This record gives sequence, structure tokens and C-alpha cells, in this order.
Amino acid sequence: MMQRPKDQRPRSSKPTTIHGFAQSGDLIPFQKLLRDNPSLLNDRNPVMAQTPLHVSAGYNNVEIIKHLLDWPGPEKVELEAKNMYGETPLHMAAKNGCNEAAKMLLSHGASLEAKANNGMTPLHLAVWHSLRVEDYSTVKTLLEYNADCSAEDHEGLTPLNHLSQSSGSEKLRELLQKHLEEQRKRKAIEACSETQAKMDALEKELSNIVGLDELKLQLRKWAKGMLLDERRRALGLKVGARRPPHMAFLGNPGTGKTMVARVLGKLLHMVGILPTDRVTEVQRTDLVGEFVGHTGPKTRRKIQEAEGGILFVDEAYRLIPMQKADDKDYGLEALEEIMSVMDSGKVVVIFAGYSEPMKRVISSNEGFCRRVTKFFHFNDFSSEDLAKILHLKMTNQAESSLLYGFKLHPYCSVDAVAALIGRETTEKQRKEMNGGLVDPMLVNARENLDLRLNFDCIDTDELLTLTLEDLEAGLRLLSP
Repeated sequence: MMQRPKDQRPRSSKPTTIHGFAQSGDLIPFQKLLRDNPSLLNDRNPVMAQTPLHVSAGYNNVEIIKHLLDWPGPEKVELEAKNMYGETPLHMAAKNGCNEAAKMLLSHGASLEAKANNGMTPLHLAVWHSLRVEDYSTVKTLLEYNADCSAEDHEGLTPLNHLSQSSGSEKLRELLQKHLEEQRKRKAIEACSETQAKMDALEKELSNIVGLDELKLQLRKWAKGMLLDERRRALGLKVGARRPPHMAFLGNPGTGKTMVARVLGKLLHMVGILPTDRVTEVQRTDLVGEFVGHTGPKTRRKIQEAEGGILFVDEAYRLIPMQKADDKDYGLEALEEIMSVMDSGKVVVIFAGYSEPMKRVISSNEGFCRRVTKFFHFNDFSSEDLAKILHLKMTNQAESSLLYGFKLHPYCSVDAVAALIGRETTEKQRKEMNGGLVDPMLVNARENLDLRLNFDCIDTDELLTLTLEDLEAGLRLLSP
């Protein structure tokens, strides 16, 4: 409940306390008292728990305010101190129409959007005051500093909503409405710029994914939809919150399932759908216990660890035994624990694994297809795809990587590397390893480079350049 300070000073006696002088505006005794006892700078008065700055702001005593703000001692005045109602000194100035006090506090960085216990900002209280005295100079001052006209109190009311509940000044209504529209336009422009930057960041991440055109198109759709929702809200439109779907990634090892999950985590966090970009990667051994009563708590711990992000269940088919009569297997219990939290919205679950064995998971729980609504198939990589992955890895090496600082010879074009991979590997080998073929190939190639160089080599390019010969040697070492 808002408390309005008394309009008249006490007449029975002269002030003797720091708060009394702050209220009366008697600067000289105020200065002396504070100089003699600097600990009174942020002293709280009984009952209301107000500091001298609260009191002087509520009575528009600008000389007292200036003295407090410029106090030279080691302790500084608390600009955002809150009284028993959660009001700051700027709240006190606003709700009493103390315009000069408000200007001085704002010029020193007072928070425009501080909220009292009832959720009201200084602008709410300035409007509240203006309705009673038909003086909205403090409202104008707050708006000049760009106070948020769309801020809501704990009842969901904006300053304009408070105005509409009374027969207040039409001039004040027009003033607030005008600023509200201007702020919405500014927010929309800012959102547009931020949206483009976020889409650019997404495209950069997607550029590191080879193939998977259908999935990348879906990621773009999600990103664009969620970012457009941001703009809609910036314009003051109310739209339903999106909830990202649970997914199944189907395909052989090395086809990029884990990498895509990490990109998805960044995307959902970037647009504000998930609180974190964390991707918690688990397998059967992380979830399933060896005896009765062990699996449930073990799985719940992993789910809790993943909350706010993505739970990535790799080789999910291993949760369901091939022999259903095996009573000693607790994989199904782990799956049921995961399924039980999938409607909560606290975590996004991605099940990953080979296409055929994953059918066991899909058929094991009648609620699976209701909860998992997006299925993505990760195809095996062609020789050309693997060559592109190799080039991407060489141009994006982290400092901790064994290949950091190294480069490919100009002859190692994508076409040349693709031809080499097609010639030196079998289809079975490529299908079994997919993208997992590239890292050991490059490590082996670097070892071959070291083997063929002499210790007296001083050519810096030669010391750091992998050739087709090195890549070929690296592939041959992978063959059984």
C-alpha cells in the first residue's frame, strides 16, 4: 500500500534528528550533525526505515539532497536504499511530485525501473500523484529519462492502466500514450537489429554442419519463428510462448548427431527459449543401475543436471533390451523416468541412435510418439561430405588441438581430398566411421609429415603444411 508523506511539517517542536532536518530542509544544522556523526549518512528512521535521502527527496529539499549526494566521506549515500515499502528515494520524489528532487536523483544515476514491494516503478507513483493534483511535471521528467511506460506492477497494471481507471487528465493520457508508442517503435528497431545478429550467429554455426539440409532448414524455421516472437513482444503484442519439441536423431555413428545437438542448445538459449545452452550427454551406463532401486535416483540426477538445457541420450536403443523377458534389465525404468518429465518444459530431450534399433525405443512406450514429435534422419556421409568436413576442421582448429597452426597444401582441394577418400576407403568403412574418420586421418597425416621432414628444415610453410601424400598415408593407417 502506498504511503504519502505528510504535507505539513510538525509544529510542536523544532527538529533535532538527521531525519527531522532532512524533512525541514534546515541545511546548516543538518550539515553539522552529519559532520559530527558521519554514520548517520544512511541511518534508518523508526517504523518507515527511511534514510535521510528518502525523507529529503519526499519533501523536495534539493540542498539536503545535493549535500548527501556530494558527501566527501569514505561511505557514500545509498541511492537505491529501500524503505519498508520497498521504495527508493526516487519513488519518494515521484509520488510526492517533487520534480527538482527527481531531476537531481536521476542526474546521479538513480534507477528509473526500481520496483517497490507492490511492483510499482517511480513512473507508476508519479502518475498516481498527478491524478490528485493535476501536476504532471514529474511524469514528464521521468519520461525525458525514458522511463518504461510498459512496466507492470504486481497486479499487471502499467502506468497508463492506472490512469485509465480514473477520470484523469486527457493531456496526461496522451502524453503517456505517445511515449509508449515511441518506446515500442524503438524496441522494435532494436529487436530487428538484434534479430539479424542472432540469425547471422546461427548461420555461422550451421555453416560448420555438412549436409543435413532438411534439419538445417528446420533449425532456421524455429529460429526465425522464435525471433519474430521477440519482435512481436517488443511491439507490445501478446503471443503464446513456444516450447521446443523433443526429438529423435536417427543415424549411424559419426553423422553429426551430437554436434547438431550442441548447435541446437546454442540456438534455443540464444533466442531465450532455454535458460542455458548446456547439453548433457548421457548413455545407458549414466542412467541404468545394477540393482533394484538404483536406476530411478541415478536417472533423476542426470535429468536434474540437464534442467534448463538439453538431455542428449546417445545410443538410446540400449535402454531397451532385445529380450523383453530379461527381468534384470532396468533400462525401461530409466526411459520411463525420462518420459515422466518431458511434459514439464524444464528440459528438452533428444534420443539418438541407429535407425533400426531405435524402433525398439519408439514401440516400448505408448507415450513416446506423443512426446517426441520431430524425427530427423542423419544420412551417411559421402566422400565429398567427408572432404568438406576435413576442410572445415582445418580452418577451425582450437589452440588445444593437435592440428592447431597447420594448414593444407593448395593441391588439397575438396575435390582432390574427396577422390582420395573414395579411392583409399571402402563404402563399409565410410559407413561405419562417417565423420569419425576425419580426426584420426588428420592425426596420422601430421605424424607422416613429421616422419618425412628433416631436422634441418627451416621452411616455415613446409613445417606446417599437410600434403595429399600425408593425407593418403593417414588414410592407409586406418585400414585393418
